[in-house]
Amino acid sequence: MYIDKFLKTHRTPMLDAEDVAAIDASASRTTTFNARQIFIRQHTPLSQCTLLLDGFVERFKDTPEGRRQILAIHVPGDFVDLHSYPLKRLEHSVAALTDIKVVLFPHAAVRELTARSATITELLWKSTMIDAAINREWIVSIGARGAAVRLAHLFCEMFVRLERAGMASGNQFDLPLTQVDLADATGLTAVHTNRMLRQLREDGLVAFRQGVVEIFDWPRLRAFAEFDPTYLFVD
Repeated sequence: MYIDKFLKTHRTPMLDAEDVAAIDASASRTTTFNARQIFIRQHTPLSQCTLLLDGFVERFKDTPEGRRQILAIHVPGDFVDLHSYPLKRLEHSVAALTDIKVVLFPHAAVRELTARSATITELLWKSTMIDAAINREWIVSIGARGAAVRLAHLFCEMFVRLERAGMASGNQFDLPLTQVDLADATGLTAVHTNRMLRQLREDGLVAFRQGVVEIFDWPRLRAFAEFDPTYLFVD
């Protein structure tokens, strides 16, 4: 079943067996992309939506000076471009952070699904609204939180999201990003990111080593990050 990971992380409203089967039957094909490969370019016409099955994905924009701002990090079970269904193109680009596997849903099939079931429509709409809520929280981080707090908040968010997807083991989880990626996601320089990571580790909160995050003290990390997970709308 293609959408089992999506349903694992988006549990309400619940779909009946017929709706689940209809979504799975609407998939056109699966495909893979290599790490760091851009597979959706901004302003390019789109006719399908992409559901991430394995790996990590970034949505981003590059400035004319070559500075990258990562706008979102997607994990297995996320639609990375569901909003392309009504918009038909994106104003940003999407790239694989790791080797990834995706399944594609033609826009025509998405239209048929939303016409078929109000519950499917609500579930897909809800998933895009959660994406928007995450984006707003990232804006707050970049605009109003200190550097170390930004990183701590990102680690807290990814822990909750990956735990929900069954991809965390205890207080550890894989986050296969570089320090440059972390900098691009939090609006920091790579040098500043390195210093803040060292501070978080020395303060006994969290460590980030070779793409693995280890949380030493979850209650203290949450408090330091000012992390309130309600914006994730975890059911």
